[in-house]
Amino acid sequence: MLTDIKDLATKLAPRLIEIRRHLHSHPELSGQEYQTAAFVAGVLSSSGLHVQEGVGKTGVIGELQGTGESNRILAIRTDMDALPIQERTGLDFTSRASGVMHACGHDVHTTVGLGTAMILSQLAEELPGKVRFLFQPAEEIAQGASWMVKDGAMNDVTAILGIHVFPSIPGGSVGLRYGALTAAADDLEIIIVGESGHGARPHEAVDAIWIASQVITTLQQAISRTQNPLRPVVLSIGQINGGRAPNVIADKVELKGTVRSLHPETRANLPAWIETIVANVCDSYGAKYEVNYRQGVPSVQNDYTLTQLLQSAAEEAWGCERVQVLPEPSLGAEDFSVYLDYAPGSMFRLGVGFKERPTNYPLHHPQFEVDENAIITGVVTMAYAASKFWNTNAS
Repeated sequence: MLTDIKDLATKLAPRLIEIRRHLHSHPELSGQEYQTAAFVAGVLSSSGLHVQEGVGKTGVIGELQGTGESNRILAIRTDMDALPIQERTGLDFTSRASGVMHACGHDVHTTVGLGTAMILSQLAEELPGKVRFLFQPAEEIAQGASWMVKDGAMNDVTAILGIHVFPSIPGGSVGLRYGALTAAADDLEIIIVGESGHGARPHEAVDAIWIASQVITTLQQAISRTQNPLRPVVLSIGQINGGRAPNVIADKVELKGTVRSLHPETRANLPAWIETIVANVCDSYGAKYEVNYRQGVPSVQNDYTLTQLLQSAAEEAWGCERVQVLPEPSLGAEDFSVYLDYAPGSMFRLGVGFKERPTNYPLHHPQFEVDENAIITGVVTMAYAASKFWNTNAS
């Protein structure tokens, strides 16, 4: 079947490049993927899949029924949304939407999902069961997966596979990771309430700005001395609001940030740990406080058996030299993890870096580009892994 998949992918290559460039030129923000969804639905319908639109608000599901009797369903998830970034690549097919860009490779993800559906639809007679393609909105705001699940996208799914481009891996290579692939991402808000006063008489006030600075410093220091260094935690305060005038001591400061972690046990203890530190600092200087900790998406934990499936598919398709087992997880986040509460899954990295360039711009950069030759690598890897799925013990 691998030969058939590769032959079909080679024939489809010009069309897939065309699809990717169309998507890149017409990016849409999270929850606004109306044109993208209509385009995706059209391609799926023309390939003979059963299509549901409006799943998860602006998501699309395409189902391909094999001819076998297996009741196991494999889901393949790709995301469709773009970012609020002004593109500066200078490409002929640059974004036509001012201030909106596919700077995270979701145009490639969508193309890989469509290409996989187009190929497998021509090989449906050889599939023992059903493949469900999830074209998800709003990954960038970490909401789309939950929307899709709420609308039944994971009903009866046995396992799920996903893909994400990676510019630090050469184009045409595949990166795999057993276990933790990405971090849990949580939101943190801390409000410090002091007492206002004249800037010339600080001893008569409770300086919320100074206390807030002590809170930030103490949190950063405490991570290195109270958290297990083998279970990393990153806490970054990205926003500070407070004060009304240069000569008035602020009575209130709001801090907002993100907290990243890899291990569920560590994550569960972080809210209480943070509040204890904030309380101790504020109590020492006579301030009041409020800590609001909101859990976002959990860590992507790749299933061992499904990661083995992806590795064997990639190695058989491209050779071991083009397949990497990644030594480290990323502290970025991915709402693919939401699906893993409903079925085991694995996400692989698709290398899109240009080999001849000394540096490749990172994800979310206004000059981010991809080596389009990698699209075929992603399509063949995903399609072949899907064809092999029914021979695994994933459940």
